[in-house]
Amino acid sequence: SYAPIDMEVYAPDPEPIRGASQQLLDDLVATARELAPGIEVRGSLVPGPPAHALLESARTADLLVVGSRGLGGFKSLLLGSVSQQVTHHAPCPVVIVPEQDWR
Repeated sequence: SYAPIDMEVYAPDPEPIRGASQQLLDDLVATARELAPGIEVRGSLVPGPPAHALLESARTADLLVVGSRGLGGFKSLLLGSVSQQVTHHAPCPVVIVPEQDWR
């Protein structure tokens, strides 16, 4: 929530954000299933910080695969904060896949 000084705190309605996030997830899962029809693909929308949700899921995983944003140039050599947290704290092996245009 954010509010300028002397104004009431404005808490945005989370439903439009959740709905848009679910639609994006559904689209990405559908694309993944088209690209790799022999592999089981599931999507799960989890509220909260991404690194925490991934680490919780990794507790019962054999492998954790995460993406990396393609920042280009020197910046592409650096990991994002989520990738860095996951690689340092995951209880299983982690694979980081750089962003590509798969469509």
